[in-house]
Amino acid sequence: MKAIVKSMALLFALIMISCGGKKEEKKEEGFSVQRKKAQTEQPAETSSTDEVKPSERVDMTTKGVGPVTSVELSAEIDQAMAENGKKVYDQMCLACHRIGKKFIGPPPNGILERRTPEWVMNMILNPQEMVQQDPLAKDLLQEFNGSPMSNQGLTEDQARAILEYFRTLE
Repeated sequence: MKAIVKSMALLFALIMISCGGKKEEKKEEGFSVQRKKAQTEQPAETSSTDEVKPSERVDMTTKGVGPVTSVELSAEIDQAMAENGKKVYDQMCLACHRIGKKFIGPPPNGILERRTPEWVMNMILNPQEMVQQDPLAKDLLQEFNGSPMSNQGLTEDQARAILEYFRTLE
């Protein structure tokens, strides 16, 4: 019986020794994709017909389609209203809009340098009609892969607070 136990122990020890010594490479969790930029031939001259993306286009004339026809912005930012706007934005808009980067929708920072306050509020309050009737909103829909902005059912006061928060963004 002792001989069997000793034999089994020796066999186990040999198996353990034969399996040792290997070093496994540490694998990173998850996955990664390495993309290479496609090589395309550039024309010798840049065409004057190159269009600016709708999200970068400046249009300070249109007010859009919706209930807001006039917005007065004071010279100073109303910090209390902006804080309230940030809360509403974080709760209702952050799922699709990221500050400083393109996501499902365009980034809100700098929007008031490209759009009128009325257009921004009408887009917040009335996105379906804007996409159907406003040429710029139609172009934005195409740029963002047909992802329409959903109507969050916000009040004009909430939309105005979000607009004030947008004024604080750089």
